[in-house]
Amino acid sequence: MLKLNNISKYYNTGTVNEMCLFQDFNLSVEKGQFVSVVGSNGSGKTSMLNIICGSIPVDSGTIYIGDENITHMPEFKRQRRIGRVYQNPAMGTCPHMTILENMALADNKGKSFNLRRGTDKKRVDYYRENLRSLGLGLEDKLYVKVGVLSGGQRQAMALLMSTLTPIEFLILDEHTAALDPKTAETIMELTGRVVKEKKLTTIMVTHNLRYAVEYGDRLLMMHQGQAVIDEAGERKAAVRIEDLLERFNAISIECGN
Repeated sequence: MLKLNNISKYYNTGTVNEMCLFQDFNLSVEKGQFVSVVGSNGSGKTSMLNIICGSIPVDSGTIYIGDENITHMPEFKRQRRIGRVYQNPAMGTCPHMTILENMALADNKGKSFNLRRGTDKKRVDYYRENLRSLGLGLEDKLYVKVGVLSGGQRQAMALLMSTLTPIEFLILDEHTAALDPKTAETIMELTGRVVKEKKLTTIMVTHNLRYAVEYGDRLLMMHQGQAVIDEAGERKAAVRIEDLLERFNAISIECGN
């Protein structure tokens, strides 16, 4: 489904601050897999997502979705096939537009808007039903501006909007990190349900080790641009939070912390 082949990425090339983040990095994600990714700051987690989404270019290597080489495909074109939910709830929605307008915008992703009304009245009931599935009462607030919603409500909307149109890949970039614990639990339960119902191939970066253990069928731990843990299926199901903490501590000692 997704293949990163021999990816290399350098920052500040040719300066005293030159840093190699990835060197000949390889990753294959099969269709339907839900991959949880953990790792310390600077380990390459978010940069890997940015490379997949096209937010940053690679210095060498290739990226495939299916049989298509997307290495040089612009980010806006990749977004037609990839849905992404960011850490900041404000990044996935338009605060000065209503819930209805936001839903219509997401519904038209990848399509030509041309000179027509932004909101199709025939789709209102469809949006309302999708919002009802969140269980947050947003279906009764279609004409409320998104900027007045709570962070959890906005993040739930962002998740819904990112999967409103058919996509091949869902990217979750620490999407519960900015939420309070109770709201984060709600969003994770919603995430698990959406991924399962829509059978989405998913990569989720998280600092919450419990979420990494409880969700998904594959787990990666990143360190210095490499996967130091890669467990799937039954082996992933057997991973405990204590195992991850032990590896984190060992890495910290190796790095002199």
